[in-house]
Amino acid sequence: MTSAVSLARFLSEAKRAGGEHSPQEIAGLIHAYQAHDIDDDLMTDWLRAVCSAGMSLAETAALTQAMAHSGRILEWPLELGTIVDKHSTGGVGDAVTLIAVPLAAACGAKVAKLSGRALGHTGGTLDKLECIPGLRTDLSLDEFVRQVGRVGCAVAAASAELAPADKALYALRDRTATVQSPGLIAASVLSKKIAGGAAAIVLDVKTGSGAFMASQAEAEDLGRMMIQVGRLLGKRVDVLITDMNEPLADSVGDALELDEALSVLEGGGFSASLKDVAIEVSTALVDAANGSPPGFSKGAVDEALEHGAGRQKFLEMVGAQGGRLLELRRDFHATGQLAAARDGIVQAIDTRAIGELVAKAKGAVASSDAARTVGVRLRRRAGQRVRKGEALAIVFGVEFSPALGEELRRAVLIGDAPRTPRRFMMKRL
Repeated sequence: MTSAVSLARFLSEAKRAGGEHSPQEIAGLIHAYQAHDIDDDLMTDWLRAVCSAGMSLAETAALTQAMAHSGRILEWPLELGTIVDKHSTGGVGDAVTLIAVPLAAACGAKVAKLSGRALGHTGGTLDKLECIPGLRTDLSLDEFVRQVGRVGCAVAAASAELAPADKALYALRDRTATVQSPGLIAASVLSKKIAGGAAAIVLDVKTGSGAFMASQAEAEDLGRMMIQVGRLLGKRVDVLITDMNEPLADSVGDALELDEALSVLEGGGFSASLKDVAIEVSTALVDAANGSPPGFSKGAVDEALEHGAGRQKFLEMVGAQGGRLLELRRDFHATGQLAAARDGIVQAIDTRAIGELVAKAKGAVASSDAARTVGVRLRRRAGQRVRKGEALAIVFGVEFSPALGEELRRAVLIGDAPRTPRRFMMKRL
């Protein structure tokens, strides 16, 4: 039996018995897994022990550090000042990054945003951005650093050089149903941001039916843990708790969400919920970049949006990444609509069901270009009145089959009780 195998077994047994690992033990375990000195079964045994017994703040910080240092740590020129990044725990109709990043950069923040693709029922920022003809998200790390220095912001795919141990461990957690552990979630999120060289991190922690954190209490516990772990590792972490019991934007689907984000930046028609959360996230980014107290930068962010500086910075970022925004088609082919079966008030919208419906519909079309245009645009939100026959939602880019229509109908509940419209921005920790 190798020393690595012995260590893995010892740590699993110790964790099940309520023991606490040292930073050296955690670093040794991660190194052994990355070097293939222990197999998936042994690592899964430890992950299950952690899911059962939990991890202390010190253990979570040690795991974060070990995964961050499993690859390259991106170094930024000192003259750029505080580098900031943001992360959302995953939502439906969540195009916040496309608005908040250029808005913050327009206010002087240096935003180095490493983003991901769609996961399950939640959308991916890279998928939305890549609807723009020619736009590259596969920037090299050197290109990424140069663009942030020159433009003030970049949104790109995370490099394989950054936190490779986290990538391997996340894939294993996904296969073995060991995802839902606050310590493992916190370490995974923060390790990638630390590897990316961020000195300050803004986290948008979602809660509700469309989020991975079902209750507000769970979301707040995770948020506080990440703030404390960040403090232990010398990073400023700001956390916003936002509601995902309903899609954040009116649109769900890559091209539709990009279009709605552009509408916010252009000052045109848009859902107030998306605008409000994007402004809060952007404010937190600028606060973090400047070392300001929470909310201090909101006036500057409001002004940047109102006077078009955020839109101009978005255009600059897109151009720097090869995007040809003038070629972006913003006319969408509607294939059908869900009409209200009765008069009433929209009681609830099943966020997860809408997200899963769009993800499944995207998978059913022939090409990736066609899949980008698939989506749903909500015409009514919870708390709004509707008359029989009026549109509740419009479907784009995929055949409006009876099965799809029935799925959509089940996701929108109509009743008679008055409902107060949701306030998506719940709390800033």
